[in-house]
Amino acid sequence: MSRWWKNAVGYQIYPRSFRDANHDGIGDLQGIIEKLPYLQSLGVDFIWLNPVYASPNVDNGYDISDYQDIHPDFGTMADFEELLGKAHAAGIKIIMDLVVNHTSDQHPWFLEAKKGKDNPYRDYYLWADATENKLPNAWQSFFGGSTWTYDDNSGQAYFHVFAPEQPDLNWKNPQVREEIYRMIRWWLDLGIDGFRLDAISHIQKEPWDFRITDNPWAPFMNVTGIEVYMQELKEIFDAYPIMTVGEASGVSSKKAVHWTKEDGYLNMIFELEHNVREGQPGAEQLNLLGFKKVLSRWQKDLGSNGWNALYVENHDNPRIASILGDESPKSAKAIATMYMLLKGTPFIYQGQEIGMTNFAFESMDQVDAQDSHNLYRILLDSGSSPEEALRNVTHWTRDHSRTPLQWEGGMFGGFSELLPWMAVNSNASHLNIAEQEKDEQSVLSHYKQLIRLRKKQSLFSESAFELILKNHPQVFAYLRKSDTKQVLVLTNLSRKPCQIDLPTRVANKKWQLLSTNTADVPAVAKRLQMQPYDAWVFEEII
Repeated sequence: MSRWWKNAVGYQIYPRSFRDANHDGIGDLQGIIEKLPYLQSLGVDFIWLNPVYASPNVDNGYDISDYQDIHPDFGTMADFEELLGKAHAAGIKIIMDLVVNHTSDQHPWFLEAKKGKDNPYRDYYLWADATENKLPNAWQSFFGGSTWTYDDNSGQAYFHVFAPEQPDLNWKNPQVREEIYRMIRWWLDLGIDGFRLDAISHIQKEPWDFRITDNPWAPFMNVTGIEVYMQELKEIFDAYPIMTVGEASGVSSKKAVHWTKEDGYLNMIFELEHNVREGQPGAEQLNLLGFKKVLSRWQKDLGSNGWNALYVENHDNPRIASILGDESPKSAKAIATMYMLLKGTPFIYQGQEIGMTNFAFESMDQVDAQDSHNLYRILLDSGSSPEEALRNVTHWTRDHSRTPLQWEGGMFGGFSELLPWMAVNSNASHLNIAEQEKDEQSVLSHYKQLIRLRKKQSLFSESAFELILKNHPQVFAYLRKSDTKQVLVLTNLSRKPCQIDLPTRVANKKWQLLSTNTADVPAVAKRLQMQPYDAWVFEEII
């Protein structure tokens, strides 16, 4: 079976904010088709598309009402098939989001299930006897509040780990699984190149009387028994030359080996651990030492047996240039250098390749994410002032990553000719793709160079990882080593200069420069001075 994804670079598209081709203020599939030449020039091998299915959009498309139809905001199934064909012609594969922990409450299955206990679809979801004041248990959802919503008609409640509008499917029901597997094969037979499996580690639940000790989400996080369902999914996936990546919170770096090894359930998983925050609410930054230790542990534990999905940004997190960098081009290049050369398959989130930054939210009216609005209400109820609650909520809201992609410096950043569904960052006037395409020293040019470097040297996809300067609070430094050569990556991921002392076995070798984000690079020596956000990549001279 081809493992093409081992030497591939992915690009995540949040379609609503990528490019609006029909000028209704919302990104669409034709907008992606229009920009395929740009993605080709960047050098990426596949696109991961956030959901484009039919949906009421309570949770930005992660509440699906029809798995085999396209939301009219994005276009039609004909548009999707055109995108698939044109992407393939451009040498770019398409990975779809697979959301099968839950559906929308507007899905025909749930509309039927709500009709009563005797309905044949009732057992497609998870129901338990309840009253309005006594729910089956006190478990809490990821979006705040109970995991249960009471249904007057039947005297029962249904279960949801996300919003009440996202009822969880009952994976214990073989009919549910068969319906899901039929749908999966339908998409794969259409010719897509794989799936990113959303919230997949939540599909198995503990019994309703399970007692929570420390982790409030333990009852639905990688629960024993999930392996039966994952094995069934694997048997389907193995019949196609595709790539699979799971969003698998609760799967530790040690357990991830079993999930991602040669005969594992999936090719790779996204870990959610490395976003280690520090600081007061409303002013948090990434804790570099924690960030480095988590990423390094995953590199080490997956070693030669598993496979990493590498990312620093996605649709659920703030912009890395703002929470780890200082929003300068140099810091964006340093972060890119650090993670793009680790072992695994790198994913670039739209706008990351130009160093897009967080948005300065001035009111909750500018915020779309439901979980942010829930937190805002909780903070107000607990006594925070509106200003304080706004600051605390918007500092880390997922909406930072969802502002429209900045294509050029004109009105609405070249995203649309109409007022977009979310405001465009004001820095689009100077921070945009068109400007950076003309500049050989831009963040965009640096990403292109790193992608070329990964493709040119098989060492980056195949060789071992070794962390050096393990406890240095500012520097992320490591070696990529094969039997015949090695590469040294040195990045100062902080706003302060620092000194490093390399191990003698490293300093004594001969090195030549492969990549940098600065004009002034010293020769490799035992002791080196690094300026803020310096990034140097050296190759051993054999």
